[in-house]
Amino acid sequence: MAWIVLVISGMLEAVWAAALSQSHGFQRRGPTVLFFVSLVLSMTGLAWAMTDLPTGTAYAVWVGIGATLTVLWGIATGQERPTLARIGLLLLLVGSVIGLKVVS
Repeated sequence: MAWIVLVISGMLEAVWAAALSQSHGFQRRGPTVLFFVSLVLSMTGLAWAMTDLPTGTAYAVWVGIGATLTVLWGIATGQERPTLARIGLLLLLVGSVIGLKVVS
């Protein structure tokens, strides 16, 4: 169960990162509210998962999922370019996250 909560928390990390960008310095209400709600849920889930999983592994997986999804969101919305190097590095990151799950 801790792994499921951790994955969902990592996904919420991407949500709050994207919402933070869209809030334009907390000037827009909707994205600002989404940022704070997803931030609290993401951190709460990470904290809960860390009661069952090693801290380093949980944090690395959480960041890896959040970073990967945030970059993919940036590519999907046209804010970032999908270069071959970027895609390759994201695949390496995803492989590392999967590897941490396998060895845990």
